Amino acid sequence: MHTYLKELPADLQKTIEGAVTRSLAEDVGRGDVTTLWTIPAQARVEAHLLSKAEGIVAGLAVAQAVFAAIDPQPAFEATVQDGEPIHRGQVLGRVRGRARSILTAERTALNFLQRMSGIATLTRRYVEAVGGTKAIILDTRKTAPGLRLLDKWAVRLGGGQNHRMGLYDMVLVKDNHIAVAGGIAEAVRRVRMGRREREGELEIEVEVKSLEELQEALELGVDRIMLDNMSLQQVREAVRIAAGKVPLEASGGVSLETVRQIADTGVDYISVGALTHSARALDISLEIG
Repeated sequence: MHTYLKELPADLQKTIEGAVTRSLAEDVGRGDVTTLWTIPAQARVEAHLLSKAEGIVAGLAVAQAVFAAIDPQPAFEATVQDGEPIHRGQVLGRVRGRARSILTAERTALNFLQRMSGIATLTRRYVEAVGGTKAIILDTRKTAPGLRLLDKWAVRLGGGQNHRMGLYDMVLVKDNHIAVAGGIAEAVRRVRMGRREREGELEIEVEVKSLEELQEALELGVDRIMLDNMSLQQVREAVRIAAGKVPLEASGGVSLETVRQIADTGVDYISVGALTHSARALDISLEIG
């Protein structure tokens, strides 16, 4: 394990190391033929990571892990920290060492850094858009397969919070569960039966699509209710009906143009799939010299 990863949670360390290994295997394959055939083995360089846009930086530790996985000799020095605002033209870090190693690692390191910074930047825009309200911006499970912990880490670096990490750490009874189980009440009853069979309490959230379903869910004493694709008028009425008895989460059709209006209804949470499935990569390059 690289020493700079030891400060991170164990599950995140493992995810980073696995993601880096798979990504380099995919990109390098049997060898970086262009670099091997054009760059002398003894050549050494200094390169810097340059931001070409404003945003929130995220993924510097992952980029560092990429360079170290190719060659433990290159010295990586970050000049900012993950989660900090950055501006166009700002140097984010420097790496010194064998030119071959740095060039081979370049694209994979940038892929992680650009994607994570894009997620963190978009998240920060949503968080700022609801400033002054009580609404908390949440992510969803709409993440890149195999990169969920990294995507959700980027959301936290951008100031958002994580919804459930997977299917195992929270109960979310959605419309298809309700349809197959035979109704909200029956679905929740079955959840509570199953929950008693395993250690630890799991929070129960129920998705509702109408105010009638909201009333039914409120009577069941669940931990959170998701208002799925409701109009602003319906969300405001849902907040009035719930009267603080249970936290409400608005979901569906959320954009930067609509999120403030949703937050002003008084909901507790707003979940935004776009944070991870539609974030535009932040423009960052690696420049030698």
